[in-house]
Amino acid sequence: MTEIATDVAANPELGRWIGVAGGRVQVRMGKVELGQGISTAQAQLAADALGLPLDRIVMVAPHTRLGPDQGLTSGSRSVFQSSPALAHVGGVVRALAGPTTPVAEYVARIADLDPALDLTRHEPLPAGPATAVGRSEPRLDLPDKVLGRPRFLADLRPEGLLHGRVLRPPSVGAALRAVPDGWKAPGVTLVRDGSFLGVVGEREADVDRGLEQLARDVAWFEQDLLPDDDDLAPWLRSGTHDEIPVLDETGAPSAPGDGVLESSYSRPFLVHASIAPSAGLALWDDDGVHVWSHSQGIHSLRDAITDALGRHPATVEVEHVENAGCYGHNAADDAAFDAVLLARAVPGRPVLLRWTRADELTWGPLASAMTATVRASLSDGRISGWHYEVWSQGHTARPGYSGSPGLLAGAQLAEASPLPPSTDPPLRGGGGTTRNAVPGYDVGPRFVAGHRKTDSPLRTSAMRALGAYLNVFAIESFLDELAEAADADPVRFRLDHLSDPRAAHVVSEAARLAEWEEPLADDTGRGLGYARYKDRGAYCAVVADVEAGSDVRVRRLVVVADLGLVVNPDGARNQLEGGAIQATSWTIRERVRFDRRRLLSGDWERYPVLRFSEAPDVVVHLVPSHAPSVGAGEAAQGPTAAAIANAVHRALGVRVRDLPLTADAVVRAIQESD
Repeated sequence: MTEIATDVAANPELGRWIGVAGGRVQVRMGKVELGQGISTAQAQLAADALGLPLDRIVMVAPHTRLGPDQGLTSGSRSVFQSSPALAHVGGVVRALAGPTTPVAEYVARIADLDPALDLTRHEPLPAGPATAVGRSEPRLDLPDKVLGRPRFLADLRPEGLLHGRVLRPPSVGAALRAVPDGWKAPGVTLVRDGSFLGVVGEREADVDRGLEQLARDVAWFEQDLLPDDDDLAPWLRSGTHDEIPVLDETGAPSAPGDGVLESSYSRPFLVHASIAPSAGLALWDDDGVHVWSHSQGIHSLRDAITDALGRHPATVEVEHVENAGCYGHNAADDAAFDAVLLARAVPGRPVLLRWTRADELTWGPLASAMTATVRASLSDGRISGWHYEVWSQGHTARPGYSGSPGLLAGAQLAEASPLPPSTDPPLRGGGGTTRNAVPGYDVGPRFVAGHRKTDSPLRTSAMRALGAYLNVFAIESFLDELAEAADADPVRFRLDHLSDPRAAHVVSEAARLAEWEEPLADDTGRGLGYARYKDRGAYCAVVADVEAGSDVRVRRLVVVADLGLVVNPDGARNQLEGGAIQATSWTIRERVRFDRRRLLSGDWERYPVLRFSEAPDVVVHLVPSHAPSVGAGEAAQGPTAAAIANAVHRALGVRVRDLPLTADAVVRAIQESD
């Protein structure tokens, strides 16, 4: 018997995966469309697996009751997980239904298959020749978006719709002190449970005005709980930590000394900064609770809602609907639970809940600040020992983590579900704090360890690449420092320490395409960054051309990636380009600011992101490969940050080790080097 794909073994019924309607095969997946184009790639995989033309495939949105549970859509694993699952499903269908021409007859035979059929009890046929996979097929989701058709969760208008808003506390850790007796506002109904406050009404204008009035009228108890945001590295290294041992090889350098270099690097807290705030829609009636959400994990969200409210899982179902894209764990789950709590107060009426922009930027889960110290010994121009330690908060606070529902409003209810300290994915799943903390080079004996801070008032969770962004930035910046100490070219120095031919190829190819040795204008530098995501995913090298005058401006990025077999080349290039541009914004612009009580980055003026006019030219090259497919969405972030920082150093001769690389950061680095 052929080895059964993990997701098929967990979801063995045929009807969980496919059905037939209108002469086309409907394909259900557990991986959700977040704007990354995954539904198009899955349609291509399904077409080849089933032996059908692509136009006979219809992708159906994930649904907890109707579709398979494939866990989270995260970690650049969607193609990696979907490919073997669809190959098994399609192979069984072809074995039982027998592809024929005309195609309509074959589709009719698929329709006759028993939806309860156990896929694990049938041997799938081997895959046939690929006709859809490997082609740059047009994105299935783009026509509606380009033409402005209603497609997003915030566009839904079911019969009897009510609108809702939730009043967030004014600061971290604040508790509700008082609501005026008999509080009223025109056109809205007040919803209260403990410190959770919201308003519901027929008209959005009424609920917006009602929310503003409620914010003026209620009183809160507040405390100064936050650290100094100008001194995050010492704060991250202080307090209590869970230790994360990774490697401890005899001979790693234990302290600075002759022939041993050491440097420290850091990044601040970041936010997801989705283009539109999060939303949720819920209906609470006698049949149960139906939730529409743009969550990355609808099954874990369902379980968290049932846990928080003490309901049976069979009484809650969650259906995925796209909204503004996310890059990890944003506020989508929290907004869905807010909608459920408001809908509970008005049974039988669907409630559309939308967060405000300020809520999105200050109450959604943050990406943790991080700091790392790296030490290495050099012998005859080669690295002969390596010591790396990184400090961070956890990178996971998704629904259900640490045995808690993990929903923001749940911690405010009268029967509260407190939010435990953020945790990390297990090392076997790529880790969080220590993701990509092991260098991909031959560096001699290694010591690698992480320290996860557990005593923080700030909620942090997954953001694109998790700890890999800072870890790759630190390691690759330090590689350039070591190359300089060895009086070696940074590209040559890396190649001399790379034994993996696929790694060496992307580095050398990026240097070639970027014309590494060509001269540049004054105040302009060219830098390189490389990593293999999670040490087992995509290989990616980035070369950045940066102009460092009164400000840091990234002019060009050359991205070379080896993703294994590419399902949709255009989609893969878009993912790499988008990741590189987002990383550029993180690297030179983004930083959450706060005082000792509240987050201050509540609008685009106080949380600036890269503008279209500032976006660099991006050239993406995909290395041809027949190795197993891996994801592209998180491969470029760390290498891009390092390439930009290394380019700044080559332009100005000063090393900036603390992100973001703003003009002020450059000036501080110059002053510290004098």
